[in-house]
Amino acid sequence: MKWSSKLLAAAACTATLAGCASTQVVAPVATAPAAAGSEDSRIAALLSRMSLEHKIAQLIQPQINSVTPQEMRTYRYGSYLNGGNGGPYGNEFAPAADWLKLADEMWDASTAPLPNGEPAIPAIWGTDAVHGHTNVVGATIFPHNIGLGAARDPDLVRRIGAATAAEIAATGIDWNFSPTVAVAQDDRWGRTYESYSEDPVIAAELGSALVEGLQGKASPGGHIGEGHVLATAKHFFGDGGTAQGVDQGNVDGDLAQLEAIHARPYPAAIAAGVEAIMASFNSINGTKMHGNKPLLTGLLRGRMGFTGVVVGDWNGHAQIPGCTNSNCPQALLAGLDIYMVPDDAKALHASLLAQVKDGTIPMARVDEAVARVLRMKLRAGLLEPNAKRPSQRMNGGKLALLGSPAHRAIAREAVAKSQVLLKNDGVLPLKAGASVLVTGRAADDIAQASGGWTLTWQGGEDLNNAHFPGATSIWAGLKAAAADAGGSATLSADGSYKTKPDVAVVVFGEKPYAEFSGDRKDLVFADTEGLELLRRYRAAGIRTVAVFLSGRPMWMNREMNAADAFVASWLPGGEGAGVADFLYGRRPATGRLSFSWPAACTGQPVNGPEGALFQRGYGLSFGQAAPAARLSEACPILDARSAEWFDLGRLGSGITARGGDVALANLRGTGGGITARGIDRNRQEDAREITFAPGSTLTLADAGRGTGGFRIVYEVATAPTAPVTLNTGGKAIDITAGLTTSAGKGWRELIVTGACAPGDGRTLSITSAGPLTLRIARIARQDIPAGVECSF
Repeated sequence: MKWSSKLLAAAACTATLAGCASTQVVAPVATAPAAAGSEDSRIAALLSRMSLEHKIAQLIQPQINSVTPQEMRTYRYGSYLNGGNGGPYGNEFAPAADWLKLADEMWDASTAPLPNGEPAIPAIWGTDAVHGHTNVVGATIFPHNIGLGAARDPDLVRRIGAATAAEIAATGIDWNFSPTVAVAQDDRWGRTYESYSEDPVIAAELGSALVEGLQGKASPGGHIGEGHVLATAKHFFGDGGTAQGVDQGNVDGDLAQLEAIHARPYPAAIAAGVEAIMASFNSINGTKMHGNKPLLTGLLRGRMGFTGVVVGDWNGHAQIPGCTNSNCPQALLAGLDIYMVPDDAKALHASLLAQVKDGTIPMARVDEAVARVLRMKLRAGLLEPNAKRPSQRMNGGKLALLGSPAHRAIAREAVAKSQVLLKNDGVLPLKAGASVLVTGRAADDIAQASGGWTLTWQGGEDLNNAHFPGATSIWAGLKAAAADAGGSATLSADGSYKTKPDVAVVVFGEKPYAEFSGDRKDLVFADTEGLELLRRYRAAGIRTVAVFLSGRPMWMNREMNAADAFVASWLPGGEGAGVADFLYGRRPATGRLSFSWPAACTGQPVNGPEGALFQRGYGLSFGQAAPAARLSEACPILDARSAEWFDLGRLGSGITARGGDVALANLRGTGGGITARGIDRNRQEDAREITFAPGSTLTLADAGRGTGGFRIVYEVATAPTAPVTLNTGGKAIDITAGLTTSAGKGWRELIVTGACAPGDGRTLSITSAGPLTLRIARIARQDIPAGVECSF
């Protein structure tokens, strides 16, 4: 950061007088007379009046599930967030009015006058609105970034940013953790759909456009546009370049070459005025980014000239060697300004305070970080004497903005422009007057079309169309379009029909996922629902259109061979009418691949012409109809694929859980004496903590694929006080002794083979006669080699 001589002097003075700051008698910010002078002088004046305790609080960001307005009034945290599964008052499906209500309560708590006249600095709320304000029921759901990369229309992205900002501001939230400007290089990465392109030029172009849309044009005084929100470019840097696409993994290579690809979008975002940049979970050549001073400070601050806030990701600081969620001076010393610490804010506050007092953290570094936070708030207009509660601002409380017709029109346009036509023998555009059969489980499933980061962190099977008031499924869009074109459309869940249609539109694809839960070992799409339908219709002489929903390019040779037209629809979101607009030719076919498409079933990533069936930039126009050569369907990966480990972040996609007779969606919630909540083991909510009331039973159905035994990674802190039994395949097994032996010894593995539980049980249940707390990280159904003993 480039500091003025005045601010440097003020920071030094503050470092000397920090212990006396709380005794000064001055007015809180909310009631102070209009401040004059430069940003630097205003920030220096605030710093000089703040106590050390409240300076430290500015650097800490808890989540709304773990901080109350009363705690905000006590601690005065600088910011707070809602996680992907968080909502106001514990309700992730809370109405928009509740989001606004909580924003006002937090504003009131953080701006309440402090004793001794210390300035009361308003807290700001951050959210992951990565494809619209999609944590909130009724908001507009735009296509994910991979689709916008295919559209490659910066003006469209700018309008999406402005619409998203208006909806965020309507609910009282100040700050968006977006755009993701990752340059995904291995599509096995579970966040590939958050990347605009494998090409850093496209990522830079569209990322900076979204920043401009979210923040608006700055006023002459430097404030972001009224009715807009703060933006965040993320994740600095290398998140899209990890080995084998493993989320939060390591990126190896020559640093200059890595920067040329993965750091390239950041100067464009900085030039667009982005106020915050989020540090990445990944490592660069073995060093975690949250603790990487040469890159967070040397590259980002020094060479790139960024003067805004560097915010951490979800407990990302705890991944630095020697750190925990609640103790990590290394991150602040490396250049982090705000710790995202969802559940351990108080403990982190205490440790940072002690580390400043004992000299581990220099006071000047604290003041530098706090100054950056204050500058961001100043530019958001929140430190002005006339700053208003969230509900009283320009767009505050205008809840009709959520899902407004104007915003949905932008989303519909974006959907149509993002479709990429990869094959077409002339069946597209659909003909006026045609009878159209629409089928595939995804056809009338808004959640599947929207993907992850939609109402819940993982999105998906726990949701139904009733959760999306005002949105339109692909089926609903096609039904209306067919009628407008003088034809008809019929929805068939199982693909059957009474009257032979002119054409069948088969909608299928990946089920929703987010972050590491979407990591894959290969790029082979194995689900055969769409393939079987396409082959059935071809055999019956029915023309077919394949609409493939996915967060990445995948090996689809079988489906392409079976279809007369193949459309890469990506994750279009909540305006399925945009897909219909495209299929009926109401908009031209202008979408072009922003990622290379794999030719062979090797499972390896493709980032250029080598190994590509379709190169980046490919896409047909409607006038380019031509028969396609038959593609090889050989796939050793499919032949050899065995059962996979289940990541508990995706239980809703593979395993159903019950406490007694009560369903526990994604193994969260309370029922039948079972209470289950997400916890962090290695990454965000990658494990569950399950509390058993005496006599309660947890049941996991469809807990694995194929045959074989179960492998369960678990931890138990305290030995059970009563018998605990595991039941599968009708066989009850006493695991009390094993849990007693494992108590307090960290994560262990429980193996159940046919030797102790014969039969092909696909349901596994655990019953505890007494109170018990059990943590589970992974469950697998696998063929276990002969001779392996059961172990508990």
